Amino acid sequence: MNTAYVALGSNIDPRKTYFQEAIRLLGEHPSVKVERFSALYETDPVGYVEQEDFLNMVIMLSTSLEPLELLDVCQNIELELGRERLVKWGPRTIDLDILAFNRKEINTERLVLPHPHLHERAFALIPLADVEKKLIIRNDGKSVEELVEGLSEKEWKAVRKVDCRL
Repeated sequence: MNTAYVALGSNIDPRKTYFQEAIRLLGEHPSVKVERFSALYETDPVGYVEQEDFLNMVIMLSTSLEPLELLDVCQNIELELGRERLVKWGPRTIDLDILAFNRKEINTERLVLPHPHLHERAFALIPLADVEKKLIIRNDGKSVEELVEGLSEKEWKAVRKVDCRL
């Protein structure tokens, strides 16, 4: 069985409903089991900043799928929940990004693992630490916990834990 870490993001209401539906659809897939999930975090937009704040979280999955098969499942769920790719880093109903898959390194046109920008994205690192803080995602040997500890005060302020559950 494979272990995958998937980040969820949404900044179009109803954000929590999109999360609930995405997690339900993943869990209903016969080759996927949702094992753990992080707290919810509200985060400032990155890249294209003229948009609403995001809701973010990370889930851990066990799956018999291979990485590209899981990517297909995630992208189909995004489409089912109305995801449109109109503006790079723009508003979205739901975004499902595979952050890491076992300790596999993949570099294809469709998928790069571990996620190439994970180490610099507080909105993904902080929820990932909720799920698996000892996970090592890069060749430098640093754990997610160590990467989170290295975040700046500005990065910490951009990621706020939401006091609610799905």
